[in-house]
Amino acid sequence: MKPELRIGVVDSGHSVAQRPRVSVGRRFYLVDEGVADDALRDDPIGHGSAVVEAISQRAASARLCVAQVFDQRGVTSALQIATAIDWLVTQDVRVINLSLGLREDRSLLREACSAAVARGVLLCASSPAQGEGVYPASYPQVVRVTGDARCSEQQWSWLNSQQADFAACVRGTYAGQSGASLGCAALTGHIASFLGEHRDASNAQVLQWLRDNAHYRGPERRAWT
Repeated sequence: MKPELRIGVVDSGHSVAQRPRVSVGRRFYLVDEGVADDALRDDPIGHGSAVVEAISQRAASARLCVAQVFDQRGVTSALQIATAIDWLVTQDVRVINLSLGLREDRSLLREACSAAVARGVLLCASSPAQGEGVYPASYPQVVRVTGDARCSEQQWSWLNSQQADFAACVRGTYAGQSGASLGCAALTGHIASFLGEHRDASNAQVLQWLRDNAHYRGPERRAWT
């Protein structure tokens, strides 16, 4: 029997209906001494639920490990994200989806990403389609992903641009959720589906498969009138 394929999700949690898809989850929150953790709470903003749905639509057999870092205001910190990444690595995840972005580089977040990659974990993080880059997507070892309106549910694009490496479908079943966050989650789902059939594939082989099978190559060229 193949070992369980585990996909990590750092976000706002998941819905009640999605519990059967989740192997394990922890909530990470700030306290005076740093970060504490306890059991998951209901998703306060619906963002994580949309991300989980986008991944599961493309990789139904993958088991999810969910690290809850957002509060009801949709706010998180580099310390929470870094701690969540470290915890997910201990849960033997193969891929970590980070549909989030911070404006400023933080050494502890950079180090958490480096440590995860050193353990063979593939990190996918959302990157805005325009404007300045965000972290952790801007770290060189992280796959930068945005949304692409050209893509249907089972398509992705290889952008290889200043903004992002890849992009995927931005449409989802959760109202009000779209853009780079869902594009990143969709690509993570495609990767999880591939790894479900090719468990021994390296990160380099996964990325080559994404490039070889991209439906679109290069960013969308819009005509202006």
